[in-house]
Amino acid sequence: MNRRWLLFSPLLLAFCAVLWSFDSAKTERAIPNHSFAKGEVLRYKVHYGLINAAEATVELSDEIHKVNDRPCYKATVTGKTTGSFDFFLRIRDTWRSYIDTTSILPQRFFLSVEENSYRKKETMDFDHHKNVVQVETHRKQDPVKKGNFKTPDNIQDIVSGFYFLRTLNYDNRKVGEVIRVQGFFDDEVFNMDVTYKGKETVETKAGVIRAIRLVPKMPENKLFKGENAISVYLSDDRNKIPVLFQAEMFVGSVKVDMYKYQGLRNRLNLVAKN
Repeated sequence: MNRRWLLFSPLLLAFCAVLWSFDSAKTERAIPNHSFAKGEVLRYKVHYGLINAAEATVELSDEIHKVNDRPCYKATVTGKTTGSFDFFLRIRDTWRSYIDTTSILPQRFFLSVEENSYRKKETMDFDHHKNVVQVETHRKQDPVKKGNFKTPDNIQDIVSGFYFLRTLNYDNRKVGEVIRVQGFFDDEVFNMDVTYKGKETVETKAGVIRAIRLVPKMPENKLFKGENAISVYLSDDRNKIPVLFQAEMFVGSVKVDMYKYQGLRNRLNLVAKN
């Protein structure tokens, strides 16, 4: 089995889908944020067909951290396989970003991947004034790899891009509108388009929620069925938390479903059942 199709990859790939960059001056941007605050915790179940295959957690630290002399949110995404899946595909992954509280840009990114016998740790340090990222990669039994890479203005990492998406206003967007996405991962700047598909009501383990649907355009690959295989649902309220992810893969359907939340900045707008 290819280790690259992680059981909770729809969650992480969905995070990739929200990476985004605007043309801007070299002065630091200021992004209004009314959607999240420190102490927020979101918990998910990952379903492979009818099987509970994994769990994922997305959380903001209770404290503001200083990185590169900037106040930052510490945002951490963790994922692990559970139950019978853990016997043949053991995953223990951590993705962490230190996100500038003013610009919602990453100052530092950390990755720790444990997938069966595969091990990788990586740190990225961003200099947004020079448009450079310094990357240090540790792989099992390999020498440490270091490199400097040029980046465009307002580049996002995977995790910080997810939080930046939550600061956007979708009320005046038209169905079918395409958002240009740009981010840095795996030593490369990459582009992806995200299409706004309107608003729907979705059922989650946390309740029935009115949601904003986004569909990232996927490049040709061996994991997903077509370029529109992933749907991301954000709560249609001031929080804009991801409440559901759905993906059609060649190996079957995968769903990432929020079942628990705490520390939200605003009240979650649940739909009352009849």
